[in-house]
Parts: sequence; structure tokens; C-alpha cells
Amino acid sequence: MIEAIRLDQVSLWRRTQEEFSYDLKRTIFSFLEGKYRQPSRKLILNNINLTVSVGEKIGIIGANGSGKSTLLKVITGILDPTSGQVRVKGKIAPLIELGAGLDGELSVADNIVLYGVMLGFSRQNMKNRVNAILDFADLNDYRLAPVKSLSSGMAARLGFAIATDVEPDILILDEVLSVGDENFKHKCKKRMDKLWGHNTTILVVSHSLDFIQQSCDRAIWINRGKIEYVGKADETIHQYLASV
Repeated sequence: MIEAIRLDQVSLWRRTQEEFSYDLKRTIFSFLEGKYRQPSRKLILNNINLTVSVGEKIGIIGANGSGKSTLLKVITGILDPTSGQVRVKGKIAPLIELGAGLDGELSVADNIVLYGVMLGFSRQNMKNRVNAILDFADLNDYRLAPVKSLSSGMAARLGFAIATDVEPDILILDEVLSVGDENFKHKCKKRMDKLWGHNTTILVVSHSLDFIQQSCDRAIWINRGKIEYVGKADETIHQYLASV
């Protein structure tokens, strides 16, 4: 099998809220009073080893705060690992936070072109896709409006429409399969069914275990930043439920 994604001994330390809020003035006073302590860091991902083959559909499960979304952000390059190596082959479209990555000052149409160019598609190719993407997202009336004027739901529809229209080699999804009203959810399901039938490699984080079991080839259970179990979707879900 051809590898699409490979992680070798990937770990990630993140600063705690205490460190983020530790301003210069407080640091100076702490030094002067002899009370300075190095702000703490937290190990979010711990020695992750993972290989995903081209065309695989992988579900990622685990409790809130276990590191699922962070793992996706490392794979997409949003976050750099503290140690280890991440290798990704192909065009990757992340839907980790719908609307994230859009430029609020640019128009909706310009954002469509920009997003596609960032994924490696030509400018003309993306210009040719604008009308279809606006139709899918029900945003024709907002073609020239700046993205910052959209509601969060509209921005979510736009993000989903762009990422799934370009049909990337790798699609990353984080709890984004239930955005919008019932009509849009139906369109999302049809679009996802189409992608599931293609050779697109898909990683999806979801709390819907039924969806993972029915739709994914394998599942990964993340627990406190470590891969607790990897196997067939039903086996992994069984292991996870037995633990909780």
C-alpha cells in the first residue's frame, strides 16, 4: 500500500494558560523577589507512530481533551511537533474549524480562489469553480461581501463547500459533518458519500461512534495524547467503550 501520511515518534508540548498569561512585568517582579518559577508545559501528544495508506478512511475517537484535534493540526502543518517527523504526500484540505483559514477582509469569491491556490490549484481553475461553490453554500448573494460580514454558520458552509469541491488527495475533518440547516446537512451527506467512494484519504474526528463504525476502515483511539489502540473500526470502538 502507498503511504499518504506517516508520523514517526511525534510528540508535542504546549504552553499552559499560566505561561501564556505570564507577562513581562510579572516576570521581572518574580525575579526581583526571588520567586520566579519556570511556567509549566503540558505534553499533548506523546510519541505518536502512525501510517495511513492512500484511500483509507480513518476515524479518530477519544474523550474531550485527549489530543484528537491537536493530532489533526500536526498532520495538516498548523502545528509543528516538538519532536518526531510528519510526512504527508498529496494535496491536503483541513476542515478542522470551519471558516478558519478564510481572510475576513477579502470577499467571499476571492477567498474561494485564495483557498484553492493555497492547496496547489491554479488561479484560473479556482475562478472556474466559484459559481458552483457559491451555489452549494447558498451564498450567491454574498459573492462580493467580505467574509467578516458572514455569520459563523455561513462561514462554516463556505469552508465546507470549498474544501470538498476541490476534491483533495487528503481530507481532514473534525466534527464538521453536522453544520447548517437540514437542507445543507443533506447536501453535505451527499457530498461526503461521493468523496467516500473516491480514492480520497480521509481522517475524521467524531463523537458519533455509529458513523465511525459504518464509514471508516480503521479507527484510532487517542487517550491522554497517546494512541491507545488502532484496528478495525468496530474493534477499536469496542476497546474504547470497554474502558469508559
